[in-house]
Amino acid sequence: MPPNDAAGFPASGATADRTEKRMTVRPSSAALQPNVGALLHDVTRLMRRHFDRRARQTGLAITRQQARVLLCIARNEGDSQATVAASLDIEPIALVRMLDRLHEEGLVERRPHPTDRRVRRLWLTPQGWRVVDRILEINAAVRAEACAGLAPEAQAALRKALGLMKENLALAEETAAVADPAAHHDSRAAE
Repeated sequence: MPPNDAAGFPASGATADRTEKRMTVRPSSAALQPNVGALLHDVTRLMRRHFDRRARQTGLAITRQQARVLLCIARNEGDSQATVAASLDIEPIALVRMLDRLHEEGLVERRPHPTDRRVRRLWLTPQGWRVVDRILEINAAVRAEACAGLAPEAQAALRKALGLMKENLALAEETAAVADPAAHHDSRAAE
């Protein structure tokens, strides 16, 4: 029966030497430094916190997710609920709950599709547009804080680089989904 060293307990001296060497090899200090993904995650987390704090301070009583929904609708008024859910990468039922709340608050209208009774198209109300204006003000303030010290050219280069990274990853995801649709569906279910 072969030794079981998976738990780190080798059965023989020779195996112990190989296991110990394997366990003591460590990545370089540079490899352990935060990478682009970790830095993006940290910046995103901090920007979200700043948005939440500023929204509370200004009395804007919506969540970040609701703000995302309002901005998505503002960019593409008249889109269907399914299209907005796909754009935001959220489940349609989660969007419906948010839309119910935003509708109750008088921020969003659901209008019937002219040719398909099953489809509801989304529009902002005048009050919804006023909330979008406030969201944009908060976003600009948070962005100014985050980009303090960056020259306008550096900010433009950052936006361009992030846009390219987003395109690269979206293309890779689409390619993977075409290659293995079942795996793509399974990964969405786990989210």
